[in-house]
Amino acid sequence: MHATLPLLVRSDFPALRRRVVDTLQINLGYRCNQSCQHCHVNAGPNRTEEMSRDTIDAVVAFLAASPEVRTLDLTGGAPELNRHFRSLVVAARSRGVRVIDRCNLTILEEPGQVGLSEFLAAHGVEVVASMPCYLEDNVDRQRGKGTFDASIRGLQRLNALGYGRPGTGLTLNLVYNPQGATLPPPQEALERDYKRHLAAHFGVVFNQLFTLANMPIQRFGSMLVSKGQFNSYMSLLRSAHHEANLDQVMCRSLVSVDWQGYLYDCDFNQQLGLPIRDAGKPRLHLSEITASQLEDQPIRVADHCFGCTAGQGSSCGGALADGTAAAPSCGA
Repeated sequence: MHATLPLLVRSDFPALRRRVVDTLQINLGYRCNQSCQHCHVNAGPNRTEEMSRDTIDAVVAFLAASPEVRTLDLTGGAPELNRHFRSLVVAARSRGVRVIDRCNLTILEEPGQVGLSEFLAAHGVEVVASMPCYLEDNVDRQRGKGTFDASIRGLQRLNALGYGRPGTGLTLNLVYNPQGATLPPPQEALERDYKRHLAAHFGVVFNQLFTLANMPIQRFGSMLVSKGQFNSYMSLLRSAHHEANLDQVMCRSLVSVDWQGYLYDCDFNQQLGLPIRDAGKPRLHLSEITASQLEDQPIRVADHCFGCTAGQGSSCGGALADGTAAAPSCGA
């Protein structure tokens, strides 16, 4: 694995400060039933890191002390593999907090996950599902053989429960990321292609498509270094930087929490080992602070941040600006 942090820390990315924190993004652990090529977390079946019960309790206490936080965004690895996943969902929903599950879809068929789809629906959890293409070959190439078929079955299962259908209140969004060192195509046009293809061939419906840029860190960043593409990819991100996207980047209103409970400005900083600092401490734990105390604090930036402002912009909620150009297929 090639480390990319030394290639990123010397940066002229514009300075940023945080606004009101309304979203808490929790990494429940790095264990996953997949090992995707683009994974910026380097997750996989052999990872053992997992958020403990004590840290889960600290998350709930943070929510109780921070009423401005209205969204709990659960990620991993496969967040559902954490043994405390369901109890955390119940605790957050009982407080009226919106809960997002960043689901890889294939987890719905894993041993030990019986009733997971029904649980998500019963508690009104919003599902953001990885679906990097609507074509089988491209998905299997990026995420492993058989992944596409399992993902389609997962989508059909969620649809049967009402996800993605009007009037149910059950939101199902999909996530696209490029196959290689390119920027995502315009989100709106690609969403139309996804909806047309998945409905016609598989009867699948969903709410929105989010397009995300691949970050030059961890597994994807290492691949770029190995292929001699790192510098050209960074040049692409820099040349496509749009100042207007700075106003909407996710770190302005989101705080990321690692599996041990330490705070970061975003999930990408977490994977680079760039924690939030406070009063000279090298790391800040969520048990030591409330969301209001994080307002107007400086955000740690490095060259990878250009991945969030390039082109349409990229965030956990997809593009930051509307794209109007014609979109290539997801295989482009």
